[in-house]
Amino acid sequence: MKFDPKFIVKVAGTLTVISLVTAAVLGGVNAVTKDPIAAINAQKTQDAMAAVVSDPTVFQAVEAIPQEAVDAAASYGGTLTELYDGQGTGYVMKVVASGSQGSIEMMVGVDAEGAVTGVSVVDHAETSGIGTKVTGNEPLPSGTGVLDQFKGMSHAEGDLVVGKNVDAISGATVSSRGITTGVNAALAAAEALA
Repeated sequence: MKFDPKFIVKVAGTLTVISLVTAAVLGGVNAVTKDPIAAINAQKTQDAMAAVVSDPTVFQAVEAIPQEAVDAAASYGGTLTELYDGQGTGYVMKVVASGSQGSIEMMVGVDAEGAVTGVSVVDHAETSGIGTKVTGNEPLPSGTGVLDQFKGMSHAEGDLVVGKNVDAISGATVSSRGITTGVNAALAAAEALA
């Protein structure tokens, strides 16, 4: 089968124009939505910080997270992505850990004594109606919220383990383990910073 060279040039030209128009539209959408998305993410971070410490205004962002804190979090299976220093009152950390359907991004507050002050989920991909019971802090049979149970916990008596010293929501054990991994990672990072 023989193709006419004019036909090939015409098809190539048409595809090039379509590609350029598509790229321009995507670039325009990105330019319009970039700042609002950044503002929404910053607000989510501030809301999460307010949920884990009593006065988030005391905490200052640490631009260069010390490697020993990153390594300590990684040793527990978490990824330390942001660190806020409370000027002697403790730390707030954004930690990412694996859940049942993907990553769970959470803020964890740790006081100067190395105890958890709160846990708040910023973003997740957990299953609606199951894993979201964990990320939404639904109550355990004891009446305490799944995330609230971590308040006051530390590594003083060992690692936090689902089924040992951490309760899971029935049917959402993997999500509960993901949160526990993130909290253990944050506690380890705080210990490395002490």
